[in-house]
Amino acid sequence: YMDRIGAARALVNIAVKPLSIFRAPYAVLVMGYVIGQLLVAVIPSAAGLAMLLLVALFPILRGVGVSAASAAAVIGTSAGMTFAPTAGTANLAAKVAGLDPIIYLVEYQLPIAIPTLIAAGAAHYLVQRYYDNKGDDVYTEAAEVKQTEAPEVPKWYALFPVLPIILLIVFSRLVISSIKLDTVAALFLVWALVVVVEIVRNRGDLKKIFKDAMAMFQAMGKMFAGIVALIICAEFFATGLKTSGLIDLIINSAQGVGAGMGAMTVLLTGIVSLVTFLTGSGVGAYSSFAALAPDVAAGLGGSVEALVTPMQFASGMLRAMSPVAGVIIAVAGAAGVSPMAIVRRTWIPMIVGMAATLIANQIFFG
Repeated sequence: YMDRIGAARALVNIAVKPLSIFRAPYAVLVMGYVIGQLLVAVIPSAAGLAMLLLVALFPILRGVGVSAASAAAVIGTSAGMTFAPTAGTANLAAKVAGLDPIIYLVEYQLPIAIPTLIAAGAAHYLVQRYYDNKGDDVYTEAAEVKQTEAPEVPKWYALFPVLPIILLIVFSRLVISSIKLDTVAALFLVWALVVVVEIVRNRGDLKKIFKDAMAMFQAMGKMFAGIVALIICAEFFATGLKTSGLIDLIINSAQGVGAGMGAMTVLLTGIVSLVTFLTGSGVGAYSSFAALAPDVAAGLGGSVEALVTPMQFASGMLRAMSPVAGVIIAVAGAAGVSPMAIVRRTWIPMIVGMAATLIANQIFFG
């Protein structure tokens, strides 16, 4: 809905506009990566965010002298860490850990996301500059990135995508603990507010306003069709492993060889990473193994949060280095290069980022 009415585009335009005043190409590139990762907190769709950044950020990066392949690589990795309480994988992690999504974000995701962001950004700087200096990319005709059909709206519309996050922070134990507001309620409150604002601002065309408002429910239907099936499959998979005794076998084997939570975190994160890389989507693998986290953590005497957070980050970051991921194919087409040309620029920053994730996770929560 935010995309339909132009609010998401307004937010992206405001976020990337300050970059146009800088002239150091690869510093701008790293700042663009950081902005993209911050925007994923309010635009959790990897493909949706990439399309908006291709329109708003891509020309800025090209204008300061960054190659099309470098710009596309940074945009393709912009949704690597989905640290957003409105994202499906983050919500699942919070549910498995028994936490409110906003508490999980502030207390568990952000302490790991910050060093990961710094490490991946530094790697982007070095890797993209190296390949640009090498200059051996083979370019073909770039696919045209079409402007969205969203209307031009006032700049203050950029507040609307951020508003659910603000409400979730305010009405939690971080600020006002006496009022409890969950993610769904926050989203619907903002949706209702925006509909009212649209009615006041665009007097007369009620049919179009409510047609646009239905976009949220249409998107919900499409998401539920896939997500509910994944949840059912994940629960079935987890129940099968528990019933077969495989979980007990893994825990006992880990205890027998002296491996603790750290080793098990690396193992499960590695499995999620491999499946994500091969399929281009980490949601299925993450959903399956996240459901096992409470039993594994209880068996090894660790915390569920320390187990699920690296897996959740892996489900996004390894997608950004998979040549079959939809977002990589899309940005490669926009740059006029092959997906493999993008992947060779993204795999090192994402692997460095995952290493930082595992190290930070062990330091803070291990």
